[in-house]
Amino acid sequence: MRLELLGAAVGDGPGAPLAPLTVTADRGIPGFVAVETENGPTVASLVAGGRMAPERGRVLLDGSDDADAIRASFALVDTPGVAEPFGSLTVSQVAREELALAGLRSDRASVSLLVESLGLDEHRRTRLHALPTENRVRLLTELAVLRPDVRGVVLTTPERHGGDVHAWLGVVDDLVARDYTVLTVTSYAALAQASIPSPDVDDDAPSPTPESDPS
Repeated sequence: MRLELLGAAVGDGPGAPLAPLTVTADRGIPGFVAVETENGPTVASLVAGGRMAPERGRVLLDGSDDADAIRASFALVDTPGVAEPFGSLTVSQVAREELALAGLRSDRASVSLLVESLGLDEHRRTRLHALPTENRVRLLTELAVLRPDVRGVVLTTPERHGGDVHAWLGVVDDLVARDYTVLTVTSYAALAQASIPSPDVDDDAPSPTPESDPS
């Protein structure tokens, strides 16, 4: 399952909500795209996940610009203001809510089994804002792919929660190894720390303005 953003943009000029982005995520090949503006990561995730149509450029799933198919196939994960769980919820509470949304059993025993299977048993009562980033990414992505028809995720700025970039990259690699398509919207600093080359940007796109590291 191949997801492509080809010059996808919202607005125009230096103050545009989303400068043109070109990036590919495929089975076996995780995609990474850096977006630095304040609301840009959320807009980029909405566009990549088929929830918002780009004003310019295209978003393709296996060569087709079927937004309905993209929405059905991709879950947004930890997207600020859209798919970010309340930080005061515990791991067990987040798991219970997501199991119910996926149409699965969400009783106490089912939640316990799931949390244990993710290696998070010691964190079952940990509030999400205190959960290490690697564990947060594992929890939220694994819950997302429980939903019917979801075969890919758009993960939004995991580096904003701090921690070791390589640790949460390991979670991304695990998902990709299981044939999920993963696009991570992140920062230039995180890409540099992980030694991931910056993705291609359209020649007519404005240069990004670096901002302070949110972590």
